[in-house]
Formats: sequence, structure tokens, C-alpha cells
Amino acid sequence: MQDLRIIVTGGTLDKVHDTFTEGLAFASEERTHIPDMLVTSRCYFPTVQQLFLKDSLEFTEEDRNAVANAILSAPEPAIVITHGTGTMEQTAHFLVGKNCGKTVVLTGALRPYSFGNSDASFNLGGAIIAAQILHPGVWAIMNGRIFEARNVKKDVLNGRFDLPPTLLRE
Repeated sequence: MQDLRIIVTGGTLDKVHDTFTEGLAFASEERTHIPDMLVTSRCYFPTVQQLFLKDSLEFTEEDRNAVANAILSAPEPAIVITHGTGTMEQTAHFLVGKNCGKTVVLTGALRPYSFGNSDASFNLGGAIIAAQILHPGVWAIMNGRIFEARNVKKDVLNGRFDLPPTLLRE
């Protein structure tokens, strides 16, 4: 088993229902759900580092650089990044070549953990396992599938991540 760090950046996984706006938002205490998810799963070994809680649609180049720097400065060889699904593809592409021989796995959720019936715990568990067994590089784990960085693609129409149509035919 490899030492593993979870770097939290936000996304739908960490959102809650905001009664004032009737939309999704981060909880006022700006605390991630990841520690609670790990306790429920009886998974006690990862280090959790909350970098920020942000909707990935609002990510800037500075945010992506902060993620890259957090990966580089982490002592662990296996890294899971919780990330919004809206721009996971862009961040995966950005991180290629910046991970210094580490295994980096991005994951998130299409439905907030706080809502129940969420894919958040399933995706997080898959990412934790994958980060320990995949070879170094940048990957994403969503909906029970492993994607190399170049193949990360959200299928908005079907509400899931899937291989690009050209790869499905091969």
C-alpha cells in the first residue's frame, strides 16, 4: 500500500443546497465532506489537504498552478484530487507532465455527497484504489471507469463520464 494524499479543490461533490439562492453552494463553514466520507468508509490512511473549495467552472490558470504545486510539494507518491466535473478534462490535460513521477487521479461527483444517492463515495473509493495501483501519470476515475488524462470527457447528455466515441468503436 502506498502513502496517499487527497487534495481537495471543491466541485459538486462538496456542495450543499443553499436555501437562500435555491441553488448549490459550498457550506458556510467552507469544510470539505471528504473526512466524513473516509470515516464512513473506514478508510483512515490518506492525508487530506483542503486546497480550496471552488466550482471548477471558475478555475483560473492560477488555481491549476496551485494544484500542480500542491502535487509537487506532497511527499506521497499517490495523489487523489477532488475536482468539479465541469472542467476536470482541462485540469487533467494541464497536469500532464507536471506530476514528477507521481500517480495523480482526479475524481468528483455528478450529484453532491450531501444529497444522498450520490456517486461521490463510489468515485472517491475508486480513485483511492486506482492511485495506489496505476503507474505514474494523470488519470481520472468516474462512474467505475479509469480514464487516461487525454481521454477524460464528460458526457453532458447522458450525465456520466465515458470514453470518446472514437475510442468506444476501437
